[in-house]
Amino acid sequence: MANIKSAIKRIDVANRNNERNKAMKTEVKTNIKKFEQALNSGNIDEARELLKIIDKKLKKAAHKNIIHKNNVARKMSRLTLKLNKVS
Repeated sequence: MANIKSAIKRIDVANRNNERNKAMKTEVKTNIKKFEQALNSGNIDEARELLKIIDKKLKKAAHKNIIHKNNVARKMSRLTLKLNKVS
């Protein structure tokens, strides 16, 4: 455990950021699962709306350096391809 006051503060900040990052990643994964379910059930309109939400959340995560921007681009490309194949 850290003894220096600033190191203790940095640990607190790191833990706080870790919780925020984990929450954002989980939210994105949940939306992707909902998107997959909508595609499988044939709800193309719902899938399109979810894709817009996913795009917004992924770009926000990339802006905050939670997910790398190339990772975001790859995920969006794959999800868009899936949507286009179905419709």
